[in-house]
Amino acid sequence: GHKPMVSAFSCLAVHESHWTKTIPNHKEQEWDPRKLDKYAGIFRFRFWHFGEWTEVVIDDLLPTINGDLVFSFSTSMNEFWNALLEKAYAKLLGCYEALDGLTTTDIIVDFTGTLAETVDMQKGRYTELVEEKYKLFGELYKTFTKGGLICCSIEVCPPKQPLLEQEVETDWGLLKGHTYTMTDIRKIRLGERLLEVFSTEKLYMVRLRNPLGRQEWSGPWSEISVEEGFSVLRASGLPHGTTEVGIQHHLHFFPAFLPFRMSLEDFCRNFHELSVCRNVNNPIFGRGCYNNRDTFLQNPQYIFTVPEDGHKVIMSLQQKDLRTYRRMGRPDNYIIGFELFKVEMNRKFRLHHLYIQERAGTSTYIDTRTVFLSKYLKKGNYVLVPTMFQHGRTSEFLLRIFSEVPVQLRELTLDMPKMSCWNLARGYPKVVTQITVHSAEGLEKKYANETVNPYLVIKCGKEEVRSPVQKNTVHAIFDTQAIFYRRTTDIPIIVQVWNSRKFCDQFLGQVTLDADPSDCRDLKSLYLRKKGGPTAKVKQGHISFKVISSDDLTEL
Repeated sequence: GHKPMVSAFSCLAVHESHWTKTIPNHKEQEWDPRKLDKYAGIFRFRFWHFGEWTEVVIDDLLPTINGDLVFSFSTSMNEFWNALLEKAYAKLLGCYEALDGLTTTDIIVDFTGTLAETVDMQKGRYTELVEEKYKLFGELYKTFTKGGLICCSIEVCPPKQPLLEQEVETDWGLLKGHTYTMTDIRKIRLGERLLEVFSTEKLYMVRLRNPLGRQEWSGPWSEISVEEGFSVLRASGLPHGTTEVGIQHHLHFFPAFLPFRMSLEDFCRNFHELSVCRNVNNPIFGRGCYNNRDTFLQNPQYIFTVPEDGHKVIMSLQQKDLRTYRRMGRPDNYIIGFELFKVEMNRKFRLHHLYIQERAGTSTYIDTRTVFLSKYLKKGNYVLVPTMFQHGRTSEFLLRIFSEVPVQLRELTLDMPKMSCWNLARGYPKVVTQITVHSAEGLEKKYANETVNPYLVIKCGKEEVRSPVQKNTVHAIFDTQAIFYRRTTDIPIIVQVWNSRKFCDQFLGQVTLDADPSDCRDLKSLYLRKKGGPTAKVKQGHISFKVISSDDLTEL
């Protein structure tokens, strides 16, 4: 059988909600000797294929050699679900050979419609950085309890070593090059009597299983040493029913899939790669075509809004699968990727120049089916631009975003405001202005121990943009951007600084700008003034900012 297939089956079995999606009405579909008249030899499966659930119907003939199944195996003689599922999947992809280039993660995504993130355990330095390790635990715990799937593997060998080393065990009995499935993850609070034994209040534990059910982990908490663990627990005066600790000794006998326990510490130390497949409740499909790098900004552009600081956002770009065309001599996947820019808080139109935008991230550029980027993003607006390396090619793609808070992904289609009658009556914009306020410094304090929580309001005519509040500082870094389409430069841009207070916010000063296209585009600094235009009385403090104006509405 295909190793990734077997691992994916094992992973699918963890949450019933997933495999019942892939195998609908499995009870009714099963062969029952009492209902032979009902059995028609037809099986139905569902796969998540490029953004849609697709049904595949097959018959019950399976390829064999000398009476043995050629592809997937099962541990019990009359269990054919694996082989049938594999046959249906091969039919979806065109042929059994099409399964060869697939990773376990690709298959899990097609079986479940989840969004996959790959975590490099060594890059994350989870064994050294304690805080990162617990953050990882929190993420995995949340994913698992929300019905996500997690699997992990150990690199076969560094590229310089001979291939003979493949599929070797580690010192603790784990197999290299295999995908293990996580079947449970929990934080166990220890009673007082156990604190002395373990010198910690909590145990962070995972439970894994090897789908091939052979070698096992023989380190701490394994089945070999778990008994020692229990004898220690009993010696510490714990009653025989160890469930009160929560370290339940229940070995679910999956057919030949023996689960084993492991501490978070050992988990981080022993595994190299982690695949975390999350349920996405609001997938948005950016179907479309993308061009190459030279015409980068002619690609589709998608904007989304992160409503508050410090949320993890996972962006995933999948290309239309070319594997199914292999037999017809079509090329393999294209090299794809995407760029992420942090943009103005009120952007409604497409980006036309990159020099004024802050690059917030970039995916890898690679010819895999899916590329992704996982980042903790600050509050604000972000534009994502997918692209491909091949010149003059276009291809269909699918864009999905996972975030714990709704981010309202939408496509930017217009280049500039529409020439509608309503606009003409009010006057069509003649100037576009982008302002970036870097900082507000030396702000006024009424008395020494007053706390100042500054925020910005950037106004132009009736439109205004507010920055996030900075806590307790008179030297605030904002880097807040806004863009305005203006009928005339007589309508000034006003930047106000306010102090956020419990009952009534306090005005700290403002600057008034004509922002003319001929103005210098470098970073400038101006003193804050009272209300009343550019000649009003100077107040304490100043702001640093950059303004770019243009008569060409598609310059910015």
